[in-house]
Amino acid sequence: MTGPLLGVPSDSELHVMTLNIRRDLGALAWPPADRWEARRSRLTALLQAERPDVLGVQEALPAQAAHVAAALGPTFRIVGHGRLPGPRGEGCPLFYDADRLALREWSQVALSRRPGQPGSRSWLSVAPRVVVTATFRDRRTGRLLTVLNTHLDAFSPWARLRQAQAVQAIAAAARTPVLVLGDLNSPAGAAPWRALAASDRLRDTWPTAASRRTPAWSTFGGYRPAHRGRRIDGILASPEFSVRRVGINPRQYGGGWASDHLPVQALIALAPPAVHPEEAP
Repeated sequence: MTGPLLGVPSDSELHVMTLNIRRDLGALAWPPADRWEARRSRLTALLQAERPDVLGVQEALPAQAAHVAAALGPTFRIVGHGRLPGPRGEGCPLFYDADRLALREWSQVALSRRPGQPGSRSWLSVAPRVVVTATFRDRRTGRLLTVLNTHLDAFSPWARLRQAQAVQAIAAAARTPVLVLGDLNSPAGAAPWRALAASDRLRDTWPTAASRRTPAWSTFGGYRPAHRGRRIDGILASPEFSVRRVGINPRQYGGGWASDHLPVQALIALAPPAVHPEEAP
């Protein structure tokens, strides 16, 4: 390996990553590559090699979320918790470097007809789904931004669509530019992606990036060498952001992969674009 996948960010670039870390299934995990005891050191190596400023994970059980926090280091903070009452169960926590980003507010709601009721389900969803929303001020540029992290239903197309619409409504109501991170459980261009991009509030960063550092690998890697396929995990951004580089990380760490999904990464320029003299009012 020769450094981070997307290179070293500039001072005004924010390195963002989304990764379904695959919940710990204990003795039920199969194949052996799926066992958490085999994967956790690989996840540590991945995070310490890439050092994202913002990380959205999916399927994180509390012990796994604590492991991610420890791997990222003492400057990182976490928002979000399990999706069941208590709270307990797997969740979609957001991790951020507090030395880089100042948290202004955050929330977690259920993706259902009863968003304020933890554990609630709607639209034929098999399991509860949530979205975590956090608004930050970037300490370097002063820019405000809102980040959403979610994991849409794995089984019901109707649930995925309605959940994506609920996420889009939250993004549309934000008073700042928005990033959406998530496992959308549907290929890029499918109905949930189109719902998120409604009203031009969000755009898929993959086709809009200035540079793509990898092929369009399938983001559900399945503990196999990288192969072209469906991008079901992604990062979407408001058009106010300039997306410098994106990539789908196929690298192995410690002899294997950290998850059955591959990380999706983007460098987002936070500084407002320079105004050239001929463009000035």
